[in-house]
Amino acid sequence: MKTKFSSTLLMVAAALLALTAFSYCQAGDDVKKAADDTGHATKTAAKATGHATKTAAVKTGGATKTAAKDTGKATEKAADKTGDATKTAAKDTGKGVKKGTKAVGHGVKKGAEKTDDAVK
Repeated sequence: MKTKFSSTLLMVAAALLALTAFSYCQAGDDVKKAADDTGHATKTAAKATGHATKTAAVKTGGATKTAAKDTGKATEKAADKTGDATKTAAKDTGKGVKKGTKAVGHGVKKGAEKTDDAVK
């Protein structure tokens, strides 16, 4: 009877070992499948990110080009307006200098006449 008990125990132990090995095998397949799925998802996400990055770069380049054109136009308009304002200021300054010179000349002439009268 001792022999029969030992062989039954051995068979039960072998069955448990086989079941455990099968469980580990199943778990290993699940882990492998999960790793494969994760790799696939990562690859897909990387493609999508790359596409989005490329699109953003193209749009940024276009916007920068448009901004540069607009800045150039605005600078040109500002330069024209500055030139016009400078021209007007020069004319006004010239008129002021002319008036001032005339007034000074008139004052000098009066002063000379008074001096001449006083000397006589």
